[in-house]
Amino acid sequence: MSDVNAPCLGCAIVSGATRPVGGIIARAPGLVLHGVAAPSPVPGWVVISSERHARALYELDDAVARELGAFAARVMRAQRKALGAEHAYAFAIGDVLRHFHLHLVPRFPDTSQRLWGRAAFDAPPADHRPAEELEAAARALAAALAPGS
Repeated sequence: MSDVNAPCLGCAIVSGATRPVGGIIARAPGLVLHGVAAPSPVPGWVVISSERHARALYELDDAVARELGAFAARVMRAQRKALGAEHAYAFAIGDVLRHFHLHLVPRFPDTSQRLWGRAAFDAPPADHRPAEELEAAARALAAALAPGS
């Protein structure tokens, strides 16, 4: 496994140098919403990353930290409305990638209980969704989050 911190994967994604499945979906002041940079068992699993390199939430500027809550809530509402999720989880763990990022993981009515909550991170490869399905979910979220939507 390569070191995602040398160079920083988070910085590469927010700058556009690296494109995760789904690409960059939306932006808010100081924040970038993008697809998860790993195989996903759930369509619509997205990540909010800080534009500026910050180790964790406690290193974000106050204005960006305030924006984060409103932006995350808006994205989670879009996951429910545009994708049909019945719930959405938020995770900020930061043990692997040391660039602030918040995972927003939707749960659908047909999501197996073994993939609920934190368990989605440990899904076996057989549960990973095809890239086309993840791209389609990202496009639906982008449309739902576009200005005027």
